[in-house]
Amino acid sequence: MSQTTPADPSPSAASRKFIIVIVAGCIISLVGFGVRASFGVFQEPILLTRGWGSETFSFAIAVQNLLWGMGQPFAGMIADRFGTAKVLVSGALLYLAGLALMSVSGSPATFQLTAGVMIGLGLSASAFPLVMASFGRLVPPEKRSWAFGIATAAGSAGQVLVVPVSQTFITAYGWQTALIFLAVMIALIIPMATVLAGRSEPSSGAASDSQSLRHALGEAMGHNSFKLLIAGFFVCGFHVAFITVHLPKHLSDQGFSGSIAAWAIATIGLFNIFGSYFAGVAGDHYSKPYLLSANYFCRALAIALFITLPSNEVTVIVFAAVMGLLWLSTVPLTSALVAAMFGPRYLGTLFGIVFFSHQVGSFLGVWLGGRFYDQYGSYDIVWWSGVGLGVLAGLIHLPISERPVDRFVTQA
Repeated sequence: MSQTTPADPSPSAASRKFIIVIVAGCIISLVGFGVRASFGVFQEPILLTRGWGSETFSFAIAVQNLLWGMGQPFAGMIADRFGTAKVLVSGALLYLAGLALMSVSGSPATFQLTAGVMIGLGLSASAFPLVMASFGRLVPPEKRSWAFGIATAAGSAGQVLVVPVSQTFITAYGWQTALIFLAVMIALIIPMATVLAGRSEPSSGAASDSQSLRHALGEAMGHNSFKLLIAGFFVCGFHVAFITVHLPKHLSDQGFSGSIAAWAIATIGLFNIFGSYFAGVAGDHYSKPYLLSANYFCRALAIALFITLPSNEVTVIVFAAVMGLLWLSTVPLTSALVAAMFGPRYLGTLFGIVFFSHQVGSFLGVWLGGRFYDQYGSYDIVWWSGVGLGVLAGLIHLPISERPVDRFVTQA
C-alpha cells in the first residue's frame, strides 16, 4: 500500500504561484498607472462644469505629484516592516476614496484635498514601485529583470487602455460618472494585493551589507554624479507631468477633438512599452549617461518641432509616438546608474531621493502650465521651457560617471 508524505511544492505548483504573482503585480501596475494617466482628459470638462480657472485643476494635480514623491519612500519603509499587502490595500482605499469624492467636489478647496492630497498619498502607497519591491522578494533571482520589465510594460499598457476608455465614459456618461468608474477600477488592486503579501527580511550579513543607512545617505549626497542625476531627473518629471495633464487642453485649443487627445496619450503609453524595454537592453551594452543625454536632447528637439510645425492629426500622433519612446526609458537607466554607483543595498532609498526630484519637476510642470495658461492664454512659455530644460539635462548627464564609489574599489 502506498503512503503519502509531506513534500515540497511540486515544480508545477511553484510555476503556478510564480504566474499568479506576476499577473497580480501587473494588474496593480496597469490599473494604478492607467488611472493616473487619465487625469488630463478630465481637465476641460471639470473646468467647464465648475467655472474654475486652469490653475485650480493644475495645482491639485501638481500637489498630487509632489505628495506621491514625498510619500513613496515612507510607503516603502512601512511595507518592509509591516508587509506590502497592507500598504497596497490602504493606498488603494485612499486612492478610490479620493476619486469618488473628487467627482462631487464643488469648491476649489475640496478639489485640492481630494484630487491633490488624497490621491497623491494613495498613489504613494499603491504605485508600481511597491510592485517592483514585491517582485524582488517573490520572484526567483533569474527571473527578476524580466519581471521588472513586464511590470513596467503593464503600467504603460494601462495608459494605452484606460485613457481612451475614460474619454469614452466622459463623452457618454459625463466626467463624474467616469471618475466613479475609475474608482471601481482601483478597487481591483485590493484582491490583487493579497497575492503580494510579505515583507523584507534581514540580509544574510554579507560584508557589503554592513554599511548603515546614515553612511549611505552621506556617501550619496557627497557624490557629484549622484547630484547631477538628481538634477537631470527633475527635468524628466517636468516633461512627463506637463504633457500628461496639459496636452489634451493644448490640443483642444488647436481645434482637435477630445478623442484625438486621448489617443495621443494612449500612443505615448504604447510606444513607452518599447522605449523602456530597449533602453534597459541598451544600458547593458552602452554608456548609460550618454544614453540619458541622448534621450533629453531628443526630447528637446521633438518638443521644439511639435510647437513650431503646423498641427494636424499626423503630427500629433507622431509627436506622441516619439515622446513615448523617450517617456519612461529614463527610469531603467537612472535606477541602474544608482545601483552601479552605490550597490543594491539601499537602492530603494537612494532611488527614492532621485524620484522625489522627479516629482518636484512634475509639480512645477503641471502647476506652471495652468498658471501661465490662465495668465497668457497659451502654453507657449512652458513648452519652450521644456525645450531649454531638455538641452540642460542632456548636458548635465554627459559628465556623470558609472564608476562604483571608492568603497567598492577598496573592498575589491
